[in-house]
Amino acid sequence: MPVVKVKGMSCQHCAKSVTQALEALGAANVRVDLLSGNVTYDEPNGNGPIDKSSIAEAIVRIGFEVVG
Repeated sequence: MPVVKVKGMSCQHCAKSVTQALEALGAANVRVDLLSGNVTYDEPNGNGPIDKSSIAEAIVRIGFEVVG
């Protein structure tokens, strides 16, 4: 299960925004841990892994920073 560390999330609204951004790229079962900043998700079936740069770009576009 891939993990992305996101900086700047502080509330459920932030978590929902990140979840929607990843789901738009095809991720499923997105889980956000606000305390650690870790975002985990399942890769889409049959389409290969989601490009990490696409994930980072989508997260930056909504106002957060990918730090790992």
